[in-house]
Amino acid sequence: MKRIIQQLLSKCGYQISKKVDSQPFLNQSQLSNLHELRRRGASIGENVDILDNCIIDPDHCFHIKIGNNVTFAPNVHVLAHDASTKKFIGYTKVKNTTIGSNVFVGAGSLILPGVKVGDNVIIAAGSVVTKDIPDDTVFGGNPAKQISTTSSYLEKMQESMIPENTFSDEYIYQNLNVNRINERVKSANLNKTIFIP
Repeated sequence: MKRIIQQLLSKCGYQISKKVDSQPFLNQSQLSNLHELRRRGASIGENVDILDNCIIDPDHCFHIKIGNNVTFAPNVHVLAHDASTKKFIGYTKVKNTTIGSNVFVGAGSLILPGVKVGDNVIIAAGSVVTKDIPDDTVFGGNPAKQISTTSSYLEKMQESMIPENTFSDEYIYQNLNVNRINERVKSANLNKTIFIP
């Protein structure tokens, strides 16, 4: 029976290693499931949000530490391994990867093996993080580089919040109606940026 299941999984594109006694992830939702990642050894703090299609290196997640109050926007990848050497020398490189507390990682970003992301960090969408990021910084780009400090960026954002571009809970997605949608779009056209809770 085990052989039949392995053959079926193999036909679906899953590689089953005979050397490792671990269960493969069977679907995309398991790649970012907090309970499953913790079960497999990842160190994950409290109040961590992992949005759709994120991959937290499933076979090496025990080499990944994530602090408290962290958000991974959709399609973020956090890696602890680099298999570029596997076909050539028969071994994969593996490094510990650390994400601090109070961190936001923008959509489509990639955090490479061995990187340490500090506390109070914002990583812009589409960034490729190849080196450590110090505390209280905003990084972005490919490769990611420092844009500003987190505190100065947040101060600038707060200064740009005015009544005409700042909306209440009535304007979040769950509470929208046609009139509120039109108000948000009109404000975004006039003010370039709007703020919602």
